[in-house]
Amino acid sequence: MAKSLSYITAELEWAELKLKEWREYVDTNPIAALKDRIEWKPTSKGGAIPMVIASKEAQIKSIRDTMKEYLALLEIVDKLRQREAEKKEARGGKAISGKMSQLE
Repeated sequence: MAKSLSYITAELEWAELKLKEWREYVDTNPIAALKDRIEWKPTSKGGAIPMVIASKEAQIKSIRDTMKEYLALLEIVDKLRQREAEKKEARGGKAISGKMSQLE
């Protein structure tokens, strides 16, 4: 049982790190400040032309998708936290030993 508990704890910690990353991404890219990202592409004759690498609309869609994924993962993490808290409460916060651990 201890192995599965540590596995779930590790997964929760990983998911919480991802939630933090996604939130920072959304916070550092406010929609009102977005502009088309343009880079200069070299031409075959030695010149360069501007190319839109990421339009404002594409960036907004990316942020929206990130927010949707963030909220979905947040809901899952909350459910897993509740489930783990219920398990600890049922056990009295102590590890189960012997034959009782085989029943789970």
